[in-house]
Amino acid sequence: MTLTQEGRHLVNDDPEMVLHAAQSSDLPDVHCMGLYAVLGDHDFITILEAPDNEAAARFSLELGVKVGLEIQTVPAIPVSRLDHRIEWPPGGQDTPSSSDPEEGEA
Repeated sequence: MTLTQEGRHLVNDDPEMVLHAAQSSDLPDVHCMGLYAVLGDHDFITILEAPDNEAAARFSLELGVKVGLEIQTVPAIPVSRLDHRIEWPPGGQDTPSSSDPEEGEA
């Protein structure tokens, strides 16, 4: 989540505004598991538990409107749920052998 210009003014006036907005969602099936201020391209990261991507998107939209945030929603899957039988590399492509020329070599 990245603060808009309006959001920066709102948070400057009330530094806990993002936290309060995240905890006061009108969506009973979406739970804010964590809210973190971060350095870099984004100002905050929120970890949600939601029944589906649509519910997460509704939460994000609601939060963005309340606080003045640009939202990027990134669904995540626990690694333990991944099927270890997934074909790797994708498409059955062979990995380059040591006898293959390195990229940029002729």
